[in-house]
Amino acid sequence: MELSDKTARQIWADVKANPSRARFGYGNKAVLVNIDFQCAYTKVDEFKTAYETDPRQIEHVNALAGAFRARGWPVVWTHVAYADSAEDAGVWGTRTNTPDSLQNIKHGSRRAQFDERCDIKHGHDLIYCKRMASAFFETPLQSLLVWHKVDTVVITGGSTSGCVRATAVESLSRGYRTIVPEQCVADKHESYHFANLTDLMLKYADVVDVHETLAWLRNPS
Repeated sequence: MELSDKTARQIWADVKANPSRARFGYGNKAVLVNIDFQCAYTKVDEFKTAYETDPRQIEHVNALAGAFRARGWPVVWTHVAYADSAEDAGVWGTRTNTPDSLQNIKHGSRRAQFDERCDIKHGHDLIYCKRMASAFFETPLQSLLVWHKVDTVVITGGSTSGCVRATAVESLSRGYRTIVPEQCVADKHESYHFANLTDLMLKYADVVDVHETLAWLRNPS
């Protein structure tokens, strides 16, 4: 195992600065998957479980969503919420049981609500409730991608080390080119965030500047 005195942020900067790093690239048509932009994870002034990395994250995501809609490409928003019994959280909901615990994000609660800053076009965008980390797990996402004949998945949201990573790994595993705009993902701690950006870049996805993705959406050819 290689050892290093560098921080996760410094290692990520080194990886990002490598001009010869290999890329998967963009394909012909994409889906935008916005993961868990709900109050439990975005409202840092309300909930201990919330976090913020780039203060313009939601602004960037809204710009992406608008660009996707302009092309007639699908936009998906996910959130997590559970039954009062929490039985649908399974073993994931057994480690703790406090008001801040995952399984206590109940349907209809403030924690389950989407952040009002999100530009969600209800009746047009797709909204999926997921119960585990990956946005693919037991949701209609795969069927949507097949119907739209997409070959590229653009992932935003949180957390970088959790649901974003899980979705990216499954996206690649299903054969999709996977794109993660850096300014559009966030995590609770910089160590988790930058370590997982590094791992995503080296293995599972292209981690790019959001403005690159916006430019591609304006001219995907």
